[in-house]
Amino acid sequence: MDMGDNTKIKNELIHKAKLAEQAERYDDMAAAMKKVTEMKMTLSNEERNLLSVAYKNVVGARRSSWRVISSIEAKESNADGSSNAQTMQTERRKVLSKGYREKVEKELEDICEQVLELLDKFLIPIAENEIKIDKDKGEKDSQNADSHVFYLKMKGDYYRYLAEVKKDSKKDEIVEKSKMAYQAAMEQSQTNMAPTHPIRLGLALNFSVFYYEILNQPNDACDLAKKAFDQAIAELDQLQEDSYKDSTLIMQLLRDNLTLWTSDNADEAGDQEDPQQ
Repeated sequence: MDMGDNTKIKNELIHKAKLAEQAERYDDMAAAMKKVTEMKMTLSNEERNLLSVAYKNVVGARRSSWRVISSIEAKESNADGSSNAQTMQTERRKVLSKGYREKVEKELEDICEQVLELLDKFLIPIAENEIKIDKDKGEKDSQNADSHVFYLKMKGDYYRYLAEVKKDSKKDEIVEKSKMAYQAAMEQSQTNMAPTHPIRLGLALNFSVFYYEILNQPNDACDLAKKAFDQAIAELDQLQEDSYKDSTLIMQLLRDNLTLWTSDNADEAGDQEDPQQ
C-alpha cells in the first residue's frame, strides 16, 4: 500500500471519527482513532485531540458507572435484614451488585490498557523519534514537544483511572507508573512550555488530582495546583489569543479544586479534571 492510499484511508477514518463525535457515538469514534494511531503516522493537533476526546468519553462513562455501582454496593453492605427472607434478599442483591461492578470494572480496565498500549507502542515512541530528528538537525519543533508532553500526561491519566478501581497487589505498581509518567511530563513541560500553555496547565491540574485522590496527599496536591496557577497568573499578559479560552478555563478549574480542597466540604463534591483528558 502506497503513501497515497494510506493518506486516503486515514482521511476517511478521521471523517468517520468526526461523524461519530457529532452523533455522540464515542466507542465508534475511539475505534476509528485507534486505527489511525496504528497506521504509525504522526498525529496532528486536531487528530491528537480527536483521539483524546474519544477515549475520554469512552472511559468516562465507565468511571461514572463504576462510582454509582460502588456507592450502591457500599450501602447494601451496611444493610441488615430483619428477617431470614430479607437477609437472603439482601445477600442476593450484594452478589448481583458485585458482579455488575466487576463487569464495568473489566470494561474500564480493558479500555485503559488499550490506550496505554497505543501510547507505549506508537504515540510516545513516534513523538520521541521526531524530537530526536529535530535535535539532530539543530531544530526545535514545538508541536513535537507538545505532543510528547500530551502523551506522557495521557499515560499518567490512564494509569490513574486504573488505580481508582484496583484493590489488589498490582495497585502500588500502577500508582507508581502513573506518578512516573506525570513527573516525566512535568519535567518536559517546564523545559518546553510557557506556564500559560493549556497542556502544561492541564497536566498540573490532573497531577494534583492524582496527589489528592490516589496518594491522599492534600498538601502536595494544593502546592502543585497553587504553583501552576500562580505561575500562569504572572504571565497572563503573554497568553496567546488562540489558547486564551482553554488556558483560562483550566486555571479556573485549578482554583475551584484549591477552594474545594481547603474547605470543610472536600468530600461533598468531585474534583475537577482537565476537560480534554
